[in-house]
Amino acid sequence: MPQFKYVGEKFFAEKVSIEKITSKNKTPFYLYSENQIKENFLNFKRSFKQVNPIICFAAKANSNLSILRLLGKLGAGADVVSGGELLKAIKAGINPNKIVFSGVGKTEEEILIAIKHKILLINIESESEAKLIDKIALKQKKIINVGFRLNPNIDAKTHKKISTGKAENKFGISIKEFHQIFKNKERFNNLKIQALSVHIGSQILSDIPYKKTLGVLLKIIKELNIKLKFIDLGGGFGINYSHNEQLINFNNYAKLVLDFKKKTKCNIIFEPGRFLVGNSGILVSKVQYIKNGTNKNFIILDAGMNDFMRPALYDAQHSIIPVNRSKNKNKGTIEFVGPICETTCKFGKFKNYQKLNEGDFVAITNAGAYGSSLSSNYNTKPLISELLVNNNKIKIIRKKQDLFNFNHAKDIFLGTMKPFKCQVTLTFCFFNNNLRVLIK
Repeated sequence: MPQFKYVGEKFFAEKVSIEKITSKNKTPFYLYSENQIKENFLNFKRSFKQVNPIICFAAKANSNLSILRLLGKLGAGADVVSGGELLKAIKAGINPNKIVFSGVGKTEEEILIAIKHKILLINIESESEAKLIDKIALKQKKIINVGFRLNPNIDAKTHKKISTGKAENKFGISIKEFHQIFKNKERFNNLKIQALSVHIGSQILSDIPYKKTLGVLLKIIKELNIKLKFIDLGGGFGINYSHNEQLINFNNYAKLVLDFKKKTKCNIIFEPGRFLVGNSGILVSKVQYIKNGTNKNFIILDAGMNDFMRPALYDAQHSIIPVNRSKNKNKGTIEFVGPICETTCKFGKFKNYQKLNEGDFVAITNAGAYGSSLSSNYNTKPLISELLVNNNKIKIIRKKQDLFNFNHAKDIFLGTMKPFKCQVTLTFCFFNNNLRVLIK
């Protein structure tokens, strides 16, 4: 994380100390580096310069409107998996002709949104979905550009919860089933097959699974003599969470993809998410309490699993860095945990960690992907704020949710409350979001 580093004993984001940011912004909060996002995108683009792909950012990794807008201005499209993500991408100014819609459970409403905005591709993941899209297209009197997502049954050697390319996974259509669909494609008169798509997993650290996938795709294209405009190779590129992972050699992979492109004469689509934003963000949290346990001591943070789900969901390991560094060490083991009433609300266990005091601040690193986008209101906790740093300037790109202000939370607590009479003849009403009591 070159944009996050110690300057002396203080941890900095670009040119601003985290300590200074905490003095003006209540924790917990996400903090992203604009320059890190730019650097990641441009590095990825340079790696595949000869391939000249369409780079569709996987919005599920981080759907903050400001980040989508930033990537859109750099030339990125969007890979979306819901109508909400699609509309957000459009609102952020991303060109609809660079938007790809994937996902196994698209609703009729979401499909209509995609058709309305004339996006690049809808990636179909089952025969049933193909039938529904064809039916909707017929009603709309439209011919829809689609891709078919294949399940190549390739093990990407990643965590089982983020594996998407094996036969046992719910994603994509088996090769056998696609052969049958393609041979009877005249059934789908309103679908124009423009692409084949694959996505074999996330946090992949080797180019070997990708090489195997290219081989499977090439074989299918030759066997069926398919004429396609696009090949969507997905994403899944891993980042260095523990600072000692061996990452994908993009130079080698780019050569493989370029050779594939020459053989198929198709335009290439990539869907990086984590790789573009993962190392661009940190979660800043305060030490709320220090609790001495029987076998270990607990550092209780004000951030919880509702704010950052990855450790609980994926057993993910993230570095936790003191905002102010010192040489004082704890003896024994400490565990960083949060306030949520679940045993899994924890972020990491460390031996001989720096001694901390209540009120100190720490930063959970590599939290720019699948951090805020996985957050929730569990335990009725408000969604936390998100900040963006550019050199020495700080901008709030999402305010902390105020659950206890009726003006903002009427729908959360009160639903669509209508005037009613109770047994003591008091009538409760809402006028202009203010509670009134009428006595009769």
